[in-house]
Amino acid sequence: MTFTPENIFFMGAVLIFVSIIISKWGYRFGVPTLLLFLFTGMLFGSDGLGLQFHSHEDAQLIGMLSLSVILFSGGMETKLHDIKPIIAQGLMLSTVGVMLTTGITGLLIYYLSEWTNLNIGLSLPLSMLLAATVSSTDSASVFNLLRTQGIGLKHNLRPTLELESGSNDPMAYVLTIAMVNMIVTAGEFSGLSLITKIVGQLVVGAMLGYLCGRTLVWIVNRINLPNPSLYPVLILSMILIIFTLTDLLHGNGYLAVYVAGLIAGNNRLSYRRETNAFMQGITWLLQIVMFLTLGLLVNPHEMMHVLFVAIAIGLFMMFVARPLSVFICLQPFHVPFKGKLFLSWVGLRGAVPIIFATYPVIAGIEDADFLFNVVFVIILLSLSLQGTTIATCARRLDLATEELKTGNEFGVELPDELESKLSEITLTEDSFVNGNRLQDLYFSKGTLVMMVKRGNSFIVPNGQLELHAGDILLTIAQQTDADSKAVRTDP
Repeated sequence: MTFTPENIFFMGAVLIFVSIIISKWGYRFGVPTLLLFLFTGMLFGSDGLGLQFHSHEDAQLIGMLSLSVILFSGGMETKLHDIKPIIAQGLMLSTVGVMLTTGITGLLIYYLSEWTNLNIGLSLPLSMLLAATVSSTDSASVFNLLRTQGIGLKHNLRPTLELESGSNDPMAYVLTIAMVNMIVTAGEFSGLSLITKIVGQLVVGAMLGYLCGRTLVWIVNRINLPNPSLYPVLILSMILIIFTLTDLLHGNGYLAVYVAGLIAGNNRLSYRRETNAFMQGITWLLQIVMFLTLGLLVNPHEMMHVLFVAIAIGLFMMFVARPLSVFICLQPFHVPFKGKLFLSWVGLRGAVPIIFATYPVIAGIEDADFLFNVVFVIILLSLSLQGTTIATCARRLDLATEELKTGNEFGVELPDELESKLSEITLTEDSFVNGNRLQDLYFSKGTLVMMVKRGNSFIVPNGQLELHAGDILLTIAQQTDADSKAVRTDP
């Protein structure tokens, strides 16, 4: 079956529908949704049900669009007060860690033919290019698994992973593009120009990301649109502008959109609730589309020719390259040994390396198809082996905690413009020392009880409402009054 205007919408909708249904099954059994989306694409592809999709250019375009929005959304969800204590170690992992992983893995690939019976035959630059494409991690799948099973992490490991995963894709991208250029231009590419290019792209990307993020916040907070639903669409358009503008100015667009997301997520933003809901939905859609596209792009029968080589490289990265880079990078920091072990194991590879592997193919580099298939097998191996054991690893290392609840039982949120906060109070028998009516309870000055949840019912209360143990009260209070001395409320 080929893609035509008559069937593309129908088949696209079917693919997305099937992926969502399968992902529900994956959540139940702890299988990464990314792996299931890839398998769905492979099932419908040329070696499966026959959908023909072989355009690396289109896959790269879809991947760039998706990654820019996904990274911006990840930046919005990352809170500076969470990552501030671990910013140094997180950035160390996402920069030096990526370079160490690339160097260690690249040397292994180059010498693998001499040390084993596996005949790879790649030059040192091609070996480094292959290593660079798989040097970044995808912690989004890790978070999905941990959230599904209600697992949090000790020792600030979660914000460390968030910062690393959000900021290591730009570094891997710079290394991949630099290696592609070095191979294409052969002797015209020097080591000094390579370092200059890497530093220049990162600096320009970070600066433009900060400036554009500030500009985005200023525009959103001051523009007066006729419909609140237009604000998320405005932000989406600005994400693509930031990515494209940074790329045109020879900066790192992925880093720019991530930094812009950090700025937007940690400043007051009008209609944040609508924006967050929109971004979560569009991020999921783009993830599904990206993974399905990559699954359709690969030909599984071609992977059989590189299976043993790819498995050998993948296992080396899991058990040698990633642990070495983690322990070296975190040596100056006070991270427990078990924490380092866990960070070593959750170097999960995702869709990003597959997208990066399309660049050598489009550039016409010799053996690029070989590199692409090796990368795909490594991703499948990582998701299958590491992705399905992360929760178990956290528990075995005694790093798992109960995940902190976000939001509240009532599904109520306040606009950023209101200098108030919502709190929940669960009543016990000890709460009724002075009586069981609402007017008999004690609250901080300036606190108002908005709603009561009893079982599955919601009650708008007054002072005469009789309360029961187990009732949950939703209260609102001014931020300045939240910690005031408790006084008795008026009936």
